[in-house]
Amino acid sequence: MANYPPSAEEIASLIQRYDRIVVTSHINPDGDAIGACGVVSYILKALGKRFIIYNATGIPYHLEWVPLPTKVITKLMDIPFKPELFIILDCGDIWRLGRELSSCLLEYQSINIDHHIGNPNFGTLANWVEPKAAATGQLVAAIAEVIGIPLTGELAQCLYLSIVTDTGSFAYSNTSPGVLHLAAKLIELGLNPSPIREQLDNQWPLAKFHLWGKLMQKIQLEYDGQIAISAVTLKTITDFGATKEDLEGFTEQIRKIKGVRVAALVREDPGESCKVSLRSSGTDNVQAVAIQFGGGGHFNAAGATIHEPIETAVKQILEAIQKITFSTTDVD
Repeated sequence: MANYPPSAEEIASLIQRYDRIVVTSHINPDGDAIGACGVVSYILKALGKRFIIYNATGIPYHLEWVPLPTKVITKLMDIPFKPELFIILDCGDIWRLGRELSSCLLEYQSINIDHHIGNPNFGTLANWVEPKAAATGQLVAAIAEVIGIPLTGELAQCLYLSIVTDTGSFAYSNTSPGVLHLAAKLIELGLNPSPIREQLDNQWPLAKFHLWGKLMQKIQLEYDGQIAISAVTLKTITDFGATKEDLEGFTEQIRKIKGVRVAALVREDPGESCKVSLRSSGTDNVQAVAIQFGGGGHFNAAGATIHEPIETAVKQILEAIQKITFSTTDVD
């Protein structure tokens, strides 16, 4: 596998050598993943390439409004051409592509563009992994500029979605001068951020409010109020007519409780396994917690799957947070 750190110029040059390209990201994509896929797709469109977006889990309903230049397929067999290249975006490890693609990716030429710490450089052609980037969107924006594609129109909307999502609307600690300059440049070039904010904030289904209300009542404060944790069963989600997508953003909200340093949501999945979402602020490293369970992410935002019943998963994640994130002098 390639393991050198290429520049935006080198990635741009590689992309232009191929004509049939699949753009993809991690499963259960967030705004950075979908936004970056959109930016790259508009680059390929401007270059006259044949391309399609693939994601094994599709687009979550709250991002269906994103103005992508092509449809999103969920099965490799539906790719309408023989792929020459896969461009993989915002994917911290190969398994996060989903079982179908991760099992055969090494058979293809692939470029891996990401900003997650610990990315194992699984791209077969090139790997551009820059943990200092606030969002993968920042990296693909550089590629567009190298090629000479303007950061305007629907490409700009996708790019703004990418950076506003992964910086928490420019509130997270990864918000750098560079990403603020990029956002300002988009606005200078004509982007109106208000409709994007409207789509992100004001499209909640009623079932999501009801589900969140239930989970708010179940919040546990542990370790002198420094950890907030809530857990949700499959039955609870179904009873409220909600979906797992309706849990998006919940962990960030309970982190706002006064005195809380780390927030966790444990969601029951089929087959006695649970998905854990972790959020923190400042110097509390939740990525290290996620890694203990085979997961990953960022310093202040991470996740993992625990293959245990929900009660056991809650206990294990609390113990891991205490052991890894907090020192013995921080808690009783």
